[in-house]
Amino acid sequence: MSNAESIQQQAEEFRERYQAVREQIGRVIVGHDDIVHGVLACMFVGGHCLLEGVPGLGKTLLVRTLAEALDLNFSRIQFTPDLMPADILGTNMIVETPEGRRVFEFQRGPIFTQICLADEINRATPKTQSAMLETMQEGTVTVAGTRFELDQPFFVLATQNPIEQEGTYPLPEAQLDRFFFKLVVGYSTKKDLATIVDRTTRGETVTPEKVMDGHEIIKWRKLIREVILAQHVQDYVVRLTLATHPEGPYALPITNKYLRWGSSPRGAQTLALASKVRALLEGRYNVSFEDVRRVFLPAMRHRVILNFEAQAEGIEPDHVLLEILEQLPEKGEEAAVAAVAVD
Repeated sequence: MSNAESIQQQAEEFRERYQAVREQIGRVIVGHDDIVHGVLACMFVGGHCLLEGVPGLGKTLLVRTLAEALDLNFSRIQFTPDLMPADILGTNMIVETPEGRRVFEFQRGPIFTQICLADEINRATPKTQSAMLETMQEGTVTVAGTRFELDQPFFVLATQNPIEQEGTYPLPEAQLDRFFFKLVVGYSTKKDLATIVDRTTRGETVTPEKVMDGHEIIKWRKLIREVILAQHVQDYVVRLTLATHPEGPYALPITNKYLRWGSSPRGAQTLALASKVRALLEGRYNVSFEDVRRVFLPAMRHRVILNFEAQAEGIEPDHVLLEILEQLPEKGEEAAVAAVAVD
């Protein structure tokens, strides 16, 4: 078997296995296809996902259903205003040995898992939210000078209510940047809502089957990173990221007007990896411009900070980002010059 045939076979197998997980989630979750695909993309690349929406839209149920479809350790942390960092990470406790001596022993917190549901994460104080910074970035926990490695794969799926709601705290920018995607969960359609009522009021209980384990997820992560990102598409990714920087060389008028801070390099990394996942699902082993455009909003909406003028006018990050996507050409000046030279 040639290398190309081997790659094609792996790509087809990935799509089949992806669909197997998707089908198990669909047994419980009705509609919200874009949200489900976004969550699965985060999982397969090893990123964390933030789900935002008003209460009652099924955010927590989606995460629990995903955990039931995967053969991974799962824990849930209910974030409340009185939650402390030690309640998440763990703490040193005094225990008595069989010899009668008293020693400190580390009691692991619920973050020591593989799928962590951080439920209503913005109901805890910023101090507690920041306890997860190291864990989300490096997959480790440091307590009293001792560093602990978390089992892989590890990812955080967090839910939050809109920050305008009572009793919520904005997430620190450093933590927001560690989320791969921010997905906004909207209301169900009439058809989906009718199906939800049918499923939940007839006494039927559906439990997803476990169809994938951690070793397989890690295998697919390696495959995704091998997908080809051509130089001209990578240039588009970089320019899109730089276009969010006010007063930068690629800043657009709307950027300078409404943004205070733009995306970090994590934004470009996210665009590249998320585009590779979408390319595989479309049956291709190379990333297209359209792949990048389709993942731009969830990858960037939580990485840009609006200025006072935008807030005063009620401008949302999505409005600015869609305008950037519309105005920034796919091919940069360098690519255009090269194309003319070839002709």
